[in-house]
Amino acid sequence: MTRDCDAPAASGPAPPAPPALPAPSASPAKTVQVAPDGPLYPRYPGYTPRRDGGLAAYETVLARAGFTPVAGIDEAGRGACAGPLVVAAVVLEPASIRRMPGLADSKLLSPQAREDAYAEVLRRAVDWHVVVIGSDQIDAAGLHVCNVSGMRRAFAGLRTRAGYVLTDGFPIRGLGAPALAVWKGDRVTASVAAASILAKVSRDRMMRDLHERYPQYGFERHKGYVTDEHVRALEQHGPCPVHRYSFVNVVAAAGRAAVSTVTASATVGAGTAVEAEDIEALMASGLSPAGAPGQDERRMDS
Repeated sequence: MTRDCDAPAASGPAPPAPPALPAPSASPAKTVQVAPDGPLYPRYPGYTPRRDGGLAAYETVLARAGFTPVAGIDEAGRGACAGPLVVAAVVLEPASIRRMPGLADSKLLSPQAREDAYAEVLRRAVDWHVVVIGSDQIDAAGLHVCNVSGMRRAFAGLRTRAGYVLTDGFPIRGLGAPALAVWKGDRVTASVAAASILAKVSRDRMMRDLHERYPQYGFERHKGYVTDEHVRALEQHGPCPVHRYSFVNVVAAAGRAAVSTVTASATVGAGTAVEAEDIEALMASGLSPAGAPGQDERRMDS
């Protein structure tokens, strides 16, 4: 038996005809928005920092987008257990950045290169402001609180109204201007690198001055950071007034120094013991962080 391939597979009633489309009206048809595969926000190539744009990439892009001038904020001394915390805010023009070949992260520069870059930043900056927070205030309020507060104060101290703010590492709220936290900002943005240099050089000079007052700790060499030399000095001499007593290693050194002092001054005899109350009284009277440098600020015109 043969089968016609062109014949329908099954017989039955014909399917209903599709409904007639409505006649076009005079009003314009609505456009259906189709979600793209990429990001839902517009991406403009001219507003994206180039990888090969150098330190001026962020400032150039922000200026092109209308966010000018740009301020950079950074700090020095956050990880030290002695000395102040110094925060700086700097405003640079994109055109001047290209004339500053020595600009880089302060930690990557030699001391002399930092001094040269410091002088160049002061000469070419549109505006700058430096805030110094003493170890006594760090102990009273906490390091992170002082860091955030110092960044706000450094930015508020600028006489120039910035259109955008770049910070190093973590975002700062309450600046009153749009801001962006840039990871390793002192290595990829000129404004933050300049702020890093101002903060670092200012603090290093203060630590050299403190070395004259407390030479036994070697502040001139390690700038108050926890190095082997600093640890040995703390064990031998105990902390001084510019140490941060909110740091665990400083508290431990203070306790050892208190025990040593009380033991040496006590009458040695049978049954003599060092009372905890005597140690606390000694620490409160003689080893408290009194006399640490207080807040200070320097403006561009100072």
